[in-house]
Formats: sequence, C-alpha cells, structure tokens
Amino acid sequence: MTTHPLVEARDVRKHFGAQQVLKGIDLQVRRGEVMCLLGPSGSGKSTFLRCINHLERLDGGRIYVDGELMGYEEHGPRIREMKPSQIAAQRRGIGMVFQRFNLFPHLTALENITEAPVGVAGQDRTTARSQGRELLARVGLAGQAGAYPARLSGGQQQRVAIARALAMDPKLMLFDEPTSALDPELVGDVLNVMRDLASSGMTMIVVTHEIGFAREVADQLVFMDDGVVVESGPPHHVISDPQHERTRAFLDSVL
Repeated sequence: MTTHPLVEARDVRKHFGAQQVLKGIDLQVRRGEVMCLLGPSGSGKSTFLRCINHLERLDGGRIYVDGELMGYEEHGPRIREMKPSQIAAQRRGIGMVFQRFNLFPHLTALENITEAPVGVAGQDRTTARSQGRELLARVGLAGQAGAYPARLSGGQQQRVAIARALAMDPKLMLFDEPTSALDPELVGDVLNVMRDLASSGMTMIVVTHEIGFAREVADQLVFMDDGVVVESGPPHHVISDPQHERTRAFLDSVL
C-alpha cells in the first residue's frame, strides 16, 4: 500500500535575480486530495505550481511527485538536473491548465485534445479520437469537436484545455488561476468541470481567487504571502477563523 504523499515539497526555494520568490515551502498533498492556494499577486503561488512540474528550476529544496524527485537526480547530498527527455517523461503524468488556454488555433477542439496522446504517447489515432470525444462530453462540449478555438468562448476554450490535459490520463492536475481570464458569466461552467474532477478523486492543486470554490471543494487551503506559507488547514477553519492577521486582511479584502 502506498503511504507517501502524491506531492511533497521540502524547503522549496526560488529566486529571480535578487528577488526571492519562494522562501522555503513545505507542503504535502495526499492522493485524491484537492489543495487550493490563495494569496495576493506576487506571493509565489504560480511560481510554486510551475516548480512542481519543473517549468521553473529550483534554487533549493526538493519536490517529489509519487515518490519521484521532479526534474533532478540525486547524487548523495547533491542533485543534478535530468535530461530534457527525462523531464518530459515525468511531465506526462501531470496535467496543467493555465490562465490562458494555449490551444493550437489551427486545430479543432478534438484535434487539440488528441495531439499529445498521438504525437507524444504514441496512441492509436482512432482510439485517441474516441477518447477525445468522451472527454469533450465530460466537459460539456460534446457538440464542439470540429470547432476551432476562435469560434469558442473563453470558458469553452478553457474546458477544451482541461480535456486536453486529461487526455494524457494524469495522476495530478495543476490549475493556475484557470478562471482569471474569463468573463464572470463564463466562470461557473469551468468551476463545475473542476468540481466534477474533484468528486471523481483526481488529485488537484489549484491556484485561485475563487473563495467559494475553495471553501466547497478543497481538502486543504493554503494561504501564501511573500514567498512563504502563512497559514494552512481545512478551508472552513482558514476562511472562517484565520489565525494570522495577514490572512484575515487578505480575506477581508476579497470576501
């Protein structure tokens, strides 16, 4: 039986030039758990998320996904960055959804979803298309398989992006403020898809400002500020009874 957390961050540090963005992050996410990261802009939430799948190199610490050190090989007390092909292989098990949808504009919704399973994982194209249609139905877009991104609303594009990430059958999904670029009336459809994912047992780490979603769906709520974890715990505790003044001030400003 697997006892280790699916995601474990140990003393994670990151700087850009003289600016230290992450100042020693320690977090654990269990399999099947949803963690929501809250905090003001510039607090390090998105940078931490990008470190998990090694889109950003670490300047200190370790991140393990499913017991495997991400992006590096350990050599005694030292670590050495893996080859790009090894890092790419690790990333296949991690789906990521960005603020902007990053769909290929010249491909249809279905083609966007099948591109990686066929081109990266070597899946049979017929199988990939069949699974892609199932994923489109899952995100409420069964009738949009042949639509190009320019013909879809922002919310629809983001749901295609979620389906595209799911097409690689990830063990972990990362969401970087997935609704922040959407018009308010389009946010609900995307959050509903994410609720469905959470209820299905998908392990998720979500950077969000949607307090209601975090309260409803998260198992862990983490408040970050200035590169550190200020407070964490069950959502109802952190939101209803924050223990730190900085957390209280932030929640007062957004609620």
